[in-house]
Amino acid sequence: MIKIGSFTEEDILALAEKAYNEDEALFEIIREKCALLVIDMQDEFVKPNWAPCWVPEATRQVPRIKKLIEQCRLKGVPVIYTVFSRTNNFLDRPLSGKFMPNRYNHLDIDQSMLFIEGKVWHELKPLEGEIVIHKPSYGAFYDTPLETILKNLGKDTVIITGTLTNYCCGLTARQAYERGFKVVFGSDVNATDAPGLQEPELKVLRKGFARVLNAGQIMEELK
Repeated sequence: MIKIGSFTEEDILALAEKAYNEDEALFEIIREKCALLVIDMQDEFVKPNWAPCWVPEATRQVPRIKKLIEQCRLKGVPVIYTVFSRTNNFLDRPLSGKFMPNRYNHLDIDQSMLFIEGKVWHELKPLEGEIVIHKPSYGAFYDTPLETILKNLGKDTVIITGTLTNYCCGLTARQAYERGFKVVFGSDVNATDAPGLQEPELKVLRKGFARVLNAGQIMEELK
Protein backbone atom coordinates (compact mmCIF):
# COMPACT_ATOMS: atom_id res chain seq x y z
CA MET A 1 0.00 0.00 0.00
CA ILE A 2 1.29 3.47 -0.92
CA LYS A 3 1.49 5.85 2.00
CA ILE A 4 -0.12 9.28 1.81
CA GLY A 5 2.64 11.86 1.47
CA SER A 6 4.97 9.64 -0.53
CA PHE A 7 3.94 10.60 -4.08
CA THR A 8 6.65 11.98 -6.31
CA GLU A 9 5.98 14.26 -9.27
CA GLU A 10 6.78 11.32 -11.54
CA ASP A 11 4.17 9.21 -9.72
CA ILE A 12 1.52 11.89 -10.22
CA LEU A 13 2.31 12.35 -13.90
CA ALA A 14 2.19 8.59 -14.46
CA LEU A 15 -1.16 8.29 -12.69
CA ALA A 16 -2.67 11.10 -14.77
CA GLU A 17 -1.28 9.73 -18.04
CA LYS A 18 -2.69 6.29 -17.32
CA ALA A 19 -6.11 7.68 -16.40
CA TYR A 20 -6.31 9.79 -19.57
CA ASN A 21 -5.20 7.02 -21.91
CA GLU A 22 -5.94 3.60 -20.45
CA ASP A 23 -8.20 3.45 -17.41
CA GLU A 24 -11.94 2.92 -17.67
CA ALA A 25 -14.92 3.83 -15.52
CA LEU A 26 -15.94 0.85 -13.43
CA PHE A 27 -19.72 0.90 -13.81
CA GLU A 28 -21.61 -1.86 -15.62
CA ILE A 29 -23.80 -1.01 -18.60
CA ILE A 30 -27.29 -2.36 -17.92
CA ARG A 31 -29.35 -2.23 -21.10
CA GLU A 32 -32.68 -1.71 -19.33
CA LYS A 33 -31.27 1.39 -17.65
CA CYS A 34 -29.92 3.02 -20.84
CA ALA A 35 -31.14 5.73 -23.19
CA LEU A 36 -29.39 6.78 -26.40
CA LEU A 37 -28.89 10.52 -26.93
CA VAL A 38 -28.40 11.59 -30.56
CA ILE A 39 -26.99 15.08 -30.25
CA ASP A 40 -27.59 17.68 -32.99
CA MET A 41 -27.34 15.43 -36.04
CA GLN A 42 -29.30 18.02 -37.98
CA ASP A 43 -28.98 19.53 -41.44
CA GLU A 44 -26.86 22.49 -40.36
CA PHE A 45 -24.11 20.17 -39.12
CA VAL A 46 -24.55 17.14 -41.39
CA LYS A 47 -25.70 18.36 -44.83
CA PRO A 48 -22.57 18.59 -47.01
CA ASN A 49 -21.45 22.04 -48.21
CA TRP A 50 -24.60 23.74 -46.91
CA ALA A 51 -23.57 25.84 -43.91
CA PRO A 52 -20.34 27.17 -42.37
CA CYS A 53 -20.96 24.95 -39.34
CA TRP A 54 -20.94 21.74 -41.40
CA VAL A 55 -18.98 18.95 -39.67
CA PRO A 56 -17.69 16.63 -42.43
CA GLU A 57 -16.77 13.89 -39.97
CA ALA A 58 -20.35 13.88 -38.66
CA THR A 59 -21.55 13.19 -42.20
CA ARG A 60 -19.11 10.31 -42.53
CA GLN A 61 -20.29 8.85 -39.22
CA VAL A 62 -23.97 8.74 -40.23
CA PRO A 63 -23.97 5.03 -41.26
CA ARG A 64 -22.33 4.00 -37.97
CA ILE A 65 -24.71 6.15 -35.91
CA LYS A 66 -27.68 4.78 -37.84
CA LYS A 67 -26.58 1.24 -37.02
CA LEU A 68 -26.31 2.12 -33.33
CA ILE A 69 -29.75 3.73 -33.37
CA GLU A 70 -31.24 0.64 -35.00
CA GLN A 71 -29.55 -1.62 -32.46
CA CYS A 72 -30.96 0.44 -29.61
CA ARG A 73 -34.45 0.32 -31.05
CA LEU A 74 -34.15 -3.43 -31.48
CA LYS A 75 -33.08 -3.84 -27.86
CA GLY A 76 -35.75 -1.53 -26.45
CA VAL A 77 -33.34 1.30 -25.57
CA PRO A 78 -35.13 4.66 -25.97
CA VAL A 79 -33.66 7.00 -28.59
CA ILE A 80 -33.82 10.71 -27.72
CA TYR A 81 -32.75 13.38 -30.22
CA THR A 82 -31.65 16.95 -29.63
CA VAL A 83 -31.54 19.82 -32.12
CA PHE A 84 -30.93 23.55 -32.18
CA SER A 85 -33.96 25.47 -33.43
CA ARG A 86 -35.82 28.73 -32.99
CA THR A 87 -37.23 28.42 -29.49
CA ASN A 88 -38.81 31.32 -27.61
CA ASN A 89 -37.74 33.75 -30.33
CA PHE A 90 -34.10 32.99 -29.44
CA LEU A 91 -34.56 34.75 -26.08
CA ASP A 92 -33.60 31.63 -24.12
CA ARG A 93 -29.95 31.71 -25.29
CA PRO A 94 -26.94 32.63 -23.15
CA LEU A 95 -26.47 36.37 -23.77
CA SER A 96 -22.78 36.10 -24.59
CA GLY A 97 -23.30 33.51 -27.32
CA LYS A 98 -23.63 36.09 -30.09
CA PHE A 99 -20.08 37.25 -29.43
CA MET A 100 -18.44 33.85 -29.90
CA PRO A 101 -16.24 33.09 -32.94
CA ASN A 102 -18.19 29.92 -33.72
CA ARG A 103 -21.01 32.10 -35.06
CA TYR A 104 -18.73 33.06 -38.00
CA ASN A 105 -20.18 36.57 -37.98
CA HIS A 106 -17.36 37.82 -40.19
CA LEU A 107 -18.65 35.82 -43.18
CA ASP A 108 -20.58 37.71 -45.82
CA ILE A 109 -23.43 35.22 -45.85
CA ASP A 110 -27.09 35.29 -44.82
CA GLN A 111 -27.37 32.80 -41.94
CA SER A 112 -30.92 33.76 -40.99
CA MET A 113 -32.31 30.52 -42.43
CA LEU A 114 -30.16 28.34 -40.17
CA PHE A 115 -31.28 26.75 -36.91
CA ILE A 116 -34.94 27.60 -37.38
CA GLU A 117 -36.74 24.28 -37.77
CA GLY A 118 -34.18 21.97 -36.20
CA LYS A 119 -34.52 19.18 -38.75
CA VAL A 120 -32.79 15.88 -37.99
CA TRP A 121 -30.72 14.60 -40.93
CA HIS A 122 -33.03 12.47 -43.07
CA GLU A 123 -31.00 9.25 -42.76
CA LEU A 124 -31.40 9.37 -38.97
CA LYS A 125 -35.04 10.48 -38.94
CA PRO A 126 -36.82 9.85 -35.63
CA LEU A 127 -39.63 7.35 -35.57
CA GLU A 128 -43.11 8.46 -34.60
CA GLY A 129 -43.22 8.77 -30.83
CA GLU A 130 -39.48 9.27 -30.36
CA ILE A 131 -38.59 12.39 -28.42
CA VAL A 132 -36.88 15.36 -30.07
CA ILE A 133 -35.65 18.00 -27.62
CA HIS A 134 -35.21 21.52 -28.99
CA LYS A 135 -32.40 23.03 -26.95
CA PRO A 136 -31.12 26.61 -26.64
CA SER A 137 -27.45 26.01 -25.91
CA TYR A 138 -24.66 23.45 -26.12
CA GLY A 139 -25.52 21.02 -23.33
CA ALA A 140 -28.67 18.94 -23.71
CA PHE A 141 -29.63 19.42 -20.04
CA TYR A 142 -29.52 23.23 -20.11
CA ASP A 143 -33.08 24.63 -19.91
CA THR A 144 -34.62 21.42 -21.28
CA PRO A 145 -36.78 18.63 -19.78
CA LEU A 146 -34.17 15.95 -20.52
CA GLU A 147 -33.40 15.09 -16.89
CA THR A 148 -37.07 14.74 -16.02
CA ILE A 149 -37.70 12.60 -19.11
CA LEU A 150 -34.83 10.25 -18.27
CA LYS A 151 -35.96 9.87 -14.68
CA ASN A 152 -39.57 9.23 -15.72
CA LEU A 153 -38.28 6.53 -18.09
CA GLY A 154 -36.34 4.98 -15.21
CA LYS A 155 -32.98 5.46 -16.95
CA ASP A 156 -29.72 6.12 -15.10
CA THR A 157 -27.30 5.68 -18.03
CA VAL A 158 -26.96 7.79 -21.18
CA ILE A 159 -25.15 6.72 -24.33
CA ILE A 160 -23.99 9.80 -26.22
CA THR A 161 -23.53 10.10 -29.96
CA GLY A 162 -23.61 13.06 -32.34
CA THR A 163 -21.76 16.32 -32.87
CA LEU A 164 -19.68 18.17 -31.77
CA THR A 165 -17.51 15.98 -29.59
CA ASN A 166 -15.91 18.88 -27.75
CA TYR A 167 -18.95 21.13 -27.52
CA CYS A 168 -22.52 19.84 -27.33
CA CYS A 169 -21.68 16.17 -26.84
CA GLY A 170 -18.86 16.67 -24.38
CA LEU A 171 -20.79 19.25 -22.38
CA THR A 172 -23.85 16.98 -22.29
CA ALA A 173 -21.62 14.22 -20.91
CA ARG A 174 -20.39 16.57 -18.17
CA GLN A 175 -23.91 17.73 -17.34
CA ALA A 176 -25.15 14.14 -17.17
CA TYR A 177 -22.29 13.19 -14.88
CA GLU A 178 -23.03 16.11 -12.56
CA ARG A 179 -26.66 14.98 -12.35
CA GLY A 180 -25.69 11.48 -11.26
CA PHE A 181 -26.11 9.68 -14.57
CA LYS A 182 -23.65 7.08 -15.82
CA VAL A 183 -22.26 8.21 -19.16
CA VAL A 184 -21.18 6.08 -22.12
CA PHE A 185 -19.47 8.15 -24.81
CA GLY A 186 -19.00 6.80 -28.32
CA SER A 187 -15.46 7.40 -29.52
CA ASP A 188 -16.28 6.86 -33.20
CA VAL A 189 -19.89 8.09 -33.24
CA ASN A 190 -19.14 11.60 -31.99
CA ALA A 191 -17.53 14.04 -34.40
CA THR A 192 -15.73 17.35 -34.14
CA ASP A 193 -14.98 20.02 -36.72
CA ALA A 194 -11.24 19.96 -35.90
CA PRO A 195 -9.88 16.39 -36.03
CA GLY A 196 -6.93 17.23 -33.81
CA LEU A 197 -9.28 18.03 -30.93
CA GLN A 198 -11.12 14.70 -30.96
CA GLU A 199 -8.68 12.62 -28.94
CA PRO A 200 -7.88 15.29 -26.33
CA GLU A 201 -11.59 15.61 -25.54
CA LEU A 202 -11.99 11.82 -25.35
CA LYS A 203 -9.07 11.69 -22.93
CA VAL A 204 -10.65 14.21 -20.59
CA LEU A 205 -14.01 12.42 -20.70
CA ARG A 206 -12.31 9.07 -20.11
CA LYS A 207 -10.53 10.31 -17.01
CA GLY A 208 -13.36 12.08 -15.28
CA PHE A 209 -16.81 11.76 -16.83
CA ALA A 210 -17.58 8.69 -18.93
CA ARG A 211 -16.83 5.21 -20.20
CA VAL A 212 -15.41 5.85 -23.64
CA LEU A 213 -16.18 2.98 -26.02
CA ASN A 214 -16.43 2.61 -29.78
CA ALA A 215 -19.77 1.82 -31.43
CA GLY A 216 -18.96 -1.88 -31.76
CA GLN A 217 -18.17 -2.15 -28.07
CA ILE A 218 -21.36 -0.30 -27.13
CA MET A 219 -23.50 -2.61 -29.27
CA GLU A 220 -21.79 -5.65 -27.77
CA GLU A 221 -22.56 -4.35 -24.27
CA LEU A 222 -26.22 -3.87 -25.24
CA LYS A 223 -26.51 -7.53 -26.16
